[in-house]
Amino acid sequence: MPGGIGGQERRYGGRPDGRGRPAGAGRPDRSAPAIRGTRDLARLTEELRRMEGASYGRYKSLAGDWDFGHFVLTVERVQSDPFAPPSRIAVRIPGPVAGLPVHALHPAVRRRATADHLVRLAHRSLKGARLRIDSGGQEVIERSAGRIDDSGAMVLRLGIELPGRGRRIDARTAERELCDRLPAMVEAVRWSELDPGTATAFADTVEDTVALRDRLAGLGLVAFVADGAVLPRRSGVSDLPMDGAAVAFRAPDSLRVAVDLPHAGRVTGLGVPEGITLIVGGGFHGKSTLLHALERGVYDHIPGDGRELVATRPDAVKIRAEEGRRVERTDVSAFVRNLPTGADTTDFSTENASGSTSQAANIAEAFEAGARTLLVDEDTTATNLMIRDSRMQALVHGDREPLTPFIDLVRPLHRDHGVSTVLVMGGSGDYFDVADHVVMLDGYRPYDVTDRARELAAERRDAAFAPPAQRIVDPASVDPTARGRARLKRRDMDVLTFGETDIDVRALSQLVDPGQIIGVGLAMRLLAEDGLLDDRPLSEALDLLDRRLADGGAAALGRGYAGDYALPRRHEVAAALNRLRTLRVLGTG
Repeated sequence: MPGGIGGQERRYGGRPDGRGRPAGAGRPDRSAPAIRGTRDLARLTEELRRMEGASYGRYKSLAGDWDFGHFVLTVERVQSDPFAPPSRIAVRIPGPVAGLPVHALHPAVRRRATADHLVRLAHRSLKGARLRIDSGGQEVIERSAGRIDDSGAMVLRLGIELPGRGRRIDARTAERELCDRLPAMVEAVRWSELDPGTATAFADTVEDTVALRDRLAGLGLVAFVADGAVLPRRSGVSDLPMDGAAVAFRAPDSLRVAVDLPHAGRVTGLGVPEGITLIVGGGFHGKSTLLHALERGVYDHIPGDGRELVATRPDAVKIRAEEGRRVERTDVSAFVRNLPTGADTTDFSTENASGSTSQAANIAEAFEAGARTLLVDEDTTATNLMIRDSRMQALVHGDREPLTPFIDLVRPLHRDHGVSTVLVMGGSGDYFDVADHVVMLDGYRPYDVTDRARELAAERRDAAFAPPAQRIVDPASVDPTARGRARLKRRDMDVLTFGETDIDVRALSQLVDPGQIIGVGLAMRLLAEDGLLDDRPLSEALDLLDRRLADGGAAALGRGYAGDYALPRRHEVAAALNRLRTLRVLGTG
């Protein structure tokens, strides 16, 4: 559901008028003066009852703090009419009221997990209410909807469609939502009222996943898939685990690794080694399902998801072809050279990239942003950038072919630059020549077929991979304003509107939560407005962004933004920035 800065797009319901805009849009704001004096639950109840049938604009007088005794309600923004974007409120619960034990708060990873769990409980308690809280999906991602500080105090942020009958206030419904449903929600998230075993297990699960991910590099692995994991999803449009018929994952003995975790103890599973790992097998046997799990393994998952102990290094990026995307002064010379047009591929720009040049740019830009693990599925790649077999080379000589295929560069990427690749390949055995490990999926069961693949492999000459030049972005070209106001919203999981420009984010498959799309836009705004892009390479600007988010969490992004958002990774921030059609690159550094 879309959201925005300033003139926000509707998030929960709303009915456009006949001119395609929210009814009442553009009408003057007849704000009522703020209610003065005592502002507590009794006064709020009294004031709402007085508003019954009054003009909708009187809701504006509710803005500010209301002391409910055991928590404070802050009405942060009040919608202008019943069809406008929902009003925004915050609930601040002091530490002694929340009653969270030390083990739910420390270390910080447990505090993040506990906040996520409590937001989900709040969401369940609001079933059927007008109050809405962004509780996320299968991943545990830091989000604006819920935050706990190290003292145990909690802040929950919600949206509410303030009820009306036409343009008159429906005070009885408003009273029920704010004076009854909201306190009941607060009660539901107090530690004394919830199941402590479930809450503790939730935090244990997240802490184990983080510990597992942190240990991958020391084990020489780029990913780990635990024995017993359930990777298949319920359907192509559901991220819930397949039930009943799902085949539990079990690693082949030759690639099985044991890891000791803080709560789960010793866990065994498939260790995906650094280097080049090929995933092969027949169609519908689970190749892409395994790769999809590795894509999502950069995030933590809720208990019961089936992928709780699937962990991938944080610098892993999914690579694909993306025909039609814009490329701005990217060095793709490792893959593309000697174009018939004479274009300089060390400083390559296009408004409409082909499949091969878009994939080349995606790899170069991922490398620039710090990716050191590439995840590739042949189904979403440009074939001519992946392979050129011997017969094609015999017919089209090298001096007539401007493309250097990925197969000639994948080993130098690892050997010279530490970039590993996990590649799903079902249609060509050429990659046997360069693979360090080959895993075959048969009926969703993995088998190590590396020795057999080596018997079939041939000698191959590698090309050289020269690191792409580091680019310096013009901050003025990263402008979130439209008509003098900040404008940031999303359309489903497809488009981020940033200022005057729509950014197509459909190819960024590691954006897994709608709130992350808004988070990406907020991160781009921060990069530009806080001077992080000034006179430095993009990679260094992303390092500064990471430090800001490590220190301040999701709250570091939300300055002046009233809606919901979730924390993105630097890699998706960079990818969206590279797809911004107003982006200008000043030079390299």
